[in-house]
Amino acid sequence: MASRDLSVPGARRAAWLNSLFVDHALLRLGWRNWGVVESGRLYRSNHPMPWQLEQAARRHGIRTVINLRGHREACGSDALGRFAATELGLEHIDAPLESRGAPHKDRVLRLAGIFARMTEPALIHCKSGADRTGLAAGVWLLAQGRPVEQALGQLSLRFGHVAAARTGILDAFFRRYAAFLKARGPKPFLDWVRDDYSEDELRAEFRSRPWADRLVDGVLRRE
Repeated sequence: MASRDLSVPGARRAAWLNSLFVDHALLRLGWRNWGVVESGRLYRSNHPMPWQLEQAARRHGIRTVINLRGHREACGSDALGRFAATELGLEHIDAPLESRGAPHKDRVLRLAGIFARMTEPALIHCKSGADRTGLAAGVWLLAQGRPVEQALGQLSLRFGHVAAARTGILDAFFRRYAAFLKARGPKPFLDWVRDDYSEDELRAEFRSRPWADRLVDGVLRRE
């Protein structure tokens, strides 16, 4: 898009066209993929449209928006979301995650740091709200000392997450922590990430199902 100043009518129109037809927001108009991680503290969704963000701020008191897609210069949804957050007086934070690779240790720890200092209630989102959002929600729960089963529950078919596809490496990440607890005994999640988690080992052991990859990448065209 030529201009990111959405106060300019032509730029706003270009952002909407890009969002609806290039970033597939047209499909998200009727599919909110909304979820409550903990009422009054953390909520999750797919990439919100401006009016959806306004509704979330009004109904749930959202103060912080965490964008798990990261800054995307040519993305209309990104531009519209940032503009809406500014108009609503919300803090907008970029915390990019991967959906098909072993979670990066530094990104997980950075996200946990953001969670620790952000103003609640907060909304986390990626594009579809299925994979990266589920990972982030699980990280938040584990950082609160919640059971691994609750974290895994955030990566469910109810949100459109397909564990048999390459996106299932996110489930495997949490399961590695569960296996560590069973073998070694209690250790806080973030300490495990910092001291014991190996991205290379997770990548080496995880295998997806070809049919599921075709569904997620070819049919659903997930990011």
